[in-house]
Amino acid sequence: MEKLYLIQEVAQILGLSKDTLRYYDRIGIVSPSREHNRYRKYSRNDLVDLMNIQIMRYADLSLDEIKGKLGFHKMKNIDSAYCEEVAAFLDAKNAEIRKKITHLEKVCQLLNLAADTLRDFTNESDQRLAEFAHELYKDIRQDKLEIFEEGCDYHQD
Repeated sequence: MEKLYLIQEVAQILGLSKDTLRYYDRIGIVSPSREHNRYRKYSRNDLVDLMNIQIMRYADLSLDEIKGKLGFHKMKNIDSAYCEEVAAFLDAKNAEIRKKITHLEKVCQLLNLAADTLRDFTNESDQRLAEFAHELYKDIRQDKLEIFEEGCDYHQD
């Protein structure tokens, strides 16, 4: 007979709150069995599903995306068209994440350059910061503004 786990055991094993587990049950992502006393009883497969959900959440997938796109493991017969749809979804999600990474790398560069400029302020460091800010703004706006042509000479005394 397969071991079943109570909600507090699952919460402790997986580091999830009981409220989260109840919510997952309510929205139908993981629905444990219930006995006559109405207590939730989680199977080993339920625990594996919950671990996979934690991994997918870590990968920045929403609960709606998890529920809607990634339920194929419960299918009796794997449909190749469905698998292709999920693969295309994951490719799009990957492209979205890569775009965020590129954005965050630029933000890190900007913050590092600004901090370095402030620590050792010179006309050259100020100019490098202004040029980087100009390039960022062009990326944001997809056009060129004349105000940046003047630089940041007004910082000089």
